[in-house]
Amino acid sequence: MLSAIIAIVGGLIAASSLIIAKKPNAQELLDKLTPYQGWIGVVLTFWGVWGIIQSFLNIGSIGMYWSIGLAISAVEFIVGFLLAYSLISKYVLEKNETAKAKGQELRQKLTKYQVPAGVILIVLGVLNIIL
Repeated sequence: MLSAIIAIVGGLIAASSLIIAKKPNAQELLDKLTPYQGWIGVVLTFWGVWGIIQSFLNIGSIGMYWSIGLAISAVEFIVGFLLAYSLISKYVLEKNETAKAKGQELRQKLTKYQVPAGVILIVLGVLNIIL
């Protein structure tokens, strides 16, 4: 249940531009979360990695719930990385120009997937709660 809630919150932040375009009154709530976006991304990234590890440790119970859990974890990792990139570049990549350039290049490639990944994460989170 906690994973589903984290997935929904992360998805809402990742898809914020789409949500604001559809519902302008959502801007206030999302503005309150924006300063914490990087830290939420870090948590989401580690939560996604932990979920992927847990999925493979429990590979004997493959089924629909296991598949949804693995999918949520994978998308949480991707969305978390995209949201946390500003913090990652600030604290980890700042001293190495080559790493910073490669990280920025990777982020440019992945940015176009942020909103769709956010929507997918919301849907998977809701599906996880329903099931």
